Amino acid sequence: MLATRSRPETSGPEADTVSHMLFGRTQETAHIERLLDEARQGRSQALIVRGEAGIGKSALLGHALTAADDFRQLRAIGIEAESELPYAHLHMLLHPVLHRIDALPKRQASALRGSLGLSDETSGDRFMIGLAVLTLLAEIADEGPVLCVVDDAHWIDRESADALLFAARRLEAEGVVVLFGARDQHAPAFPSHGIAELDLSNLDDEAAAQLLAEYASDLSEPARRQVIAEAVGNPLALRELPVAQREGQLTLDPYRVSALPTHSRIQRTFADRIATLPDSTRTLLLVAAAHGSCDAPPILAAATKLGSTMEDLELAERKQLLSMVDGHLCFRHPLVRSATYQEASTAERITVHTALAEAITSPAHAERRAWHLAAAATGPDEKIAAALEEVACAGQARGGRNAVASAYERSAQLSPDPDEKARRFQAAAAAALAAGQLDRADALAAEAASNTTDPKLLGRLAHINAHVAYGHGNTMASYHGWVSAAREVAPHANLQASYMLFHAVEAAWMAGNFAAVDEVAELATSMKLRNAPRVLAMARVAHGLGDRHGDVADGVAALRELIATTGRSHEPTLQDRATIAWWHLLLGDHTTALDLTASLVADCRATGAMGVLPRALALQAKAQLYSGHHRDAAASATEALRTAEESGNQPIMIGVPLSTLAYLAAIGGDEKRCLELLSKLPGADDGRGILLLDGALGVLDLTLGRNESTVDRLAELANRRNRMDMLPTVTDLVEAASRSGQPERAREPFGWFTAFAEHIDQPWAMALVERGRALLGPDAEAEQHFIRAVEFHNQPGDRPFERARTELLYGEWLRRSRRRSDARGHLRSALDTFERLGVTPWAERARTELRAAGDSQGPAALRPEALSQLTPQELQVVRLAATGMTNRDIGAQLFLSPRTVGYHLYKAYPKLNIASRGELATLDLQAA
Repeated sequence: MLATRSRPETSGPEADTVSHMLFGRTQETAHIERLLDEARQGRSQALIVRGEAGIGKSALLGHALTAADDFRQLRAIGIEAESELPYAHLHMLLHPVLHRIDALPKRQASALRGSLGLSDETSGDRFMIGLAVLTLLAEIADEGPVLCVVDDAHWIDRESADALLFAARRLEAEGVVVLFGARDQHAPAFPSHGIAELDLSNLDDEAAAQLLAEYASDLSEPARRQVIAEAVGNPLALRELPVAQREGQLTLDPYRVSALPTHSRIQRTFADRIATLPDSTRTLLLVAAAHGSCDAPPILAAATKLGSTMEDLELAERKQLLSMVDGHLCFRHPLVRSATYQEASTAERITVHTALAEAITSPAHAERRAWHLAAAATGPDEKIAAALEEVACAGQARGGRNAVASAYERSAQLSPDPDEKARRFQAAAAAALAAGQLDRADALAAEAASNTTDPKLLGRLAHINAHVAYGHGNTMASYHGWVSAAREVAPHANLQASYMLFHAVEAAWMAGNFAAVDEVAELATSMKLRNAPRVLAMARVAHGLGDRHGDVADGVAALRELIATTGRSHEPTLQDRATIAWWHLLLGDHTTALDLTASLVADCRATGAMGVLPRALALQAKAQLYSGHHRDAAASATEALRTAEESGNQPIMIGVPLSTLAYLAAIGGDEKRCLELLSKLPGADDGRGILLLDGALGVLDLTLGRNESTVDRLAELANRRNRMDMLPTVTDLVEAASRSGQPERAREPFGWFTAFAEHIDQPWAMALVERGRALLGPDAEAEQHFIRAVEFHNQPGDRPFERARTELLYGEWLRRSRRRSDARGHLRSALDTFERLGVTPWAERARTELRAAGDSQGPAALRPEALSQLTPQELQVVRLAATGMTNRDIGAQLFLSPRTVGYHLYKAYPKLNIASRGELATLDLQAA
């Protein structure tokens, strides 16, 4: 009977690997040591070490562990067989500190316990789990620096990866270093957005020769040269090729170098070595490879049942293929595992997986048992399919959406009944959609559709397809999906059909296809849907605000009806509240939208609703921008962009925050930054990417005085089918057209803007109408329109940037009319606002006009207020700190660790010319 043994971790091939594979890595080890030194000073870093198999990633991570002997160390290694077990690798990493979870904030502790299977609690949003990991690492770091090492990160389960990357991106001032080792090819991609990378290249010939001289000094000179040529600077190959030659498994030919990639050559040498072993030893290796985990008892139990003995384990160790350390049975290198499993026959694999399933009897490992049964299946099997469906249901409670999709998918593949197969494929598609995996969701939905004719199920699949299309920005495809879904589900799900058609109207409107809007309205009526009035109201909105021939007054009235009735029959969801805020922005009511989004963002943070938070932040950024809180808008848009990208990088989610940031860069005259942001805009079948691009570039051209270019860009937007597309840029077009002597090119779009402004009942909009009339009308009537514009600006709900532009234009007109004294007051007011908002080109323009008007008191140079010196993150932190919130509470709000909050306050105090937290209450922190 095979039994577990222990031996010191410093012996065996693993220790040799570390000592030999660091030749030629002076710069890389120095880089790692710098990160550790910074952590000792309280700064945090995260790094992904990338490279091909055998290049020395594990050795470099081992060097970090050795150099960080004064750190608290947490370690995990990615195991391919556990890549479908949600949070398996997070549990492995945090195992030594699980007892610290109870000290976390209640919601975070509950989410983390649920995800790790430590309780029956529902795990909640995956980002709440990431926040819990961040807080836990920060709490541990209070006692000294922390080093987290995750090797073979390309094999860790998606849920663990999401949580660890979420935390790693937000580390800043805790004293934590997180190191990942991941292959750059021949393995699943490991995401890296927002994390620094270190690419390990092949050793040069000098370093390769040094390594070879120490490890294989007995080679002849021709053989040595051939090994160096074959290994191509790969340290593992430099060690393994001489072994293969000594054992007669490799003939070195100085006139031929293998055309195989280094990765394949090394795996081939391991496969050849394994092929020479007795059958019982190869069986032991195959059981270990198939099990995936290093947990020795089930491996040894299954191997014993299949005839392996202690002698086989000892032989595998002598051949440097396996090692036993403290009850863990580990392969010398992942390529040994790959070579073992790939060289086995199908029959051998089935036998081994069956034995492993029989050896796993604990209910706690039911997931692993189900996957082994699935791997051993030779055809459809309802019993195994049902077991995998149970795995999926358990994973759903733990928040493991990627693993849930995989379990449902394999369950569907093994389902003998077509209806069950289709149902399970649909469940897999829904889980993939929830995980942000749009393409996978689409493919799984197609599999489901090919196995069913059930209208109800087909309706759900069409709904998934519509969401996928919408997520990709393909609005007309999403329109057709929702219409198709509504037709299928209407007979048995009346309210759901109404919901789908409502979205179909929105999609058609976004695409500017108003004939499609009419088709949906007719369909909702003919179906006699209970919520048909809401669908018809949205169709009226689309026509009134978008269609060139629509009734603006009716569209505005319909939108107000929707705002008043949404949530009347039920408590509004977070998504409902986001939609209402967006509708208020459409009606120009940024003041109400600002209040709504503030409470919405707070509730999203409090409940961990990261699926809604990106949209809420994007809407808040728009409201802040219009309200004159430009720095707040930049902070909100930046966070919206980051959380949207972490939610799956769906194009529809990142366009709005990108456009806000690009607009801020444009009015600030930062052309490089503006273009950089716009280059990230996703394309879309309805051209909205082009719309956002040209809109921002038009504003940039206006800011930089390129008026003719502004007119060319923005006049083209005015020709689009959807009038709402041109609305944000009409007044920019009017100003540029007036300045370039082309007023006729702005008259038609200005006419529509005027009609819109007259019906939304917002003073700021009427101010822009009067300003436009002053610019496009007879010069003799200009002043009366400017005066009316200023009067409208003086009413509540104004837009400060637009008011400053009006006063600048009025001041310029007065100066040209030789009324310099009258001009100076308006120009000073414009200058003050532009300076406060930090829009340098506009401030310079106002300052130039002020000098021309004879004002010698104007400042010689722009001197930003103290708040303008704060970063967006610092501004968020000091405002929350001023309310009396603790660092821990602020961290929970902003998804930061308490120590990072303290670090931001430490940097902010000198900029604000204060020395303590108590002084924050004396400052006007809303001025920006």
